[in-house]
Amino acid sequence: MAHPGGLTARPDVPDAVLCLVRHAESTWIAEGRFQGRRDPPLSSLGERQARQLAARLRDRSQPPALPLPGSAPAAIWHSPLERAAATARAVAELIAPGQKLQASEALYELGQGDWEGLTHADVGVRWPVELAAWREDPLTHQAPNGERLRDGAERVAAAMRTILTGLSHDPEREGATLGAASPAPWAVVISHDGILRLALLQLLRVPIDHFWSFPFPLAGISVLDIADGRARLRCHGLTDHLRAPTGVDRGGAL
Repeated sequence: MAHPGGLTARPDVPDAVLCLVRHAESTWIAEGRFQGRRDPPLSSLGERQARQLAARLRDRSQPPALPLPGSAPAAIWHSPLERAAATARAVAELIAPGQKLQASEALYELGQGDWEGLTHADVGVRWPVELAAWREDPLTHQAPNGERLRDGAERVAAAMRTILTGLSHDPEREGATLGAASPAPWAVVISHDGILRLALLQLLRVPIDHFWSFPFPLAGISVLDIADGRARLRCHGLTDHLRAPTGVDRGGAL
């Protein structure tokens, strides 16, 4: 059955492992601003978080071990926005040096329209009804001139299909000896809170009206494995690797 947003879990989806990671703290998150499609850089704390995240993925077998293969990832995908791209570069430097990063515009954050660049306090004063509606029912409400959740879900579904298709054609796996067991290929996907929420719901076949149910913390690690066309959540939102306080991300802001 097709999931709202267009992603269908089918038996022909390749066995794979996905590591979903939200970018580290940006300067606008530190300032309490809505970001959406705007492109602030990482804050100084965010730069440290990105390095700590990268070290944890490099040392993924250290206890408590992450449920990730020991091999290098087949791909590292990221949103082109700098807060995600910089996080991806830090990760690649430690776990896949020399590997080409894969940027996808389908992984851009949900557009927040007239709220982008404004503080949460300003939005709460100027659009109290709209903000409350977005937090209560994001499926039918969004920021003025912002992106509809269903439209975001469509492009997230397209991104997930592209990523999984790429894993099904992983050259190392295809070159394995016939009949020999080979581990499922894996990819890192570094994107934004709203986009990762949609991806997780689609992969687990949970209706997207549960959008607020699975928050993604800054520089947090979530892992899903996919087998026989079904996804299983192995861990979600791990942040033990962050040895400094994380930026406060107020509920409902993206």
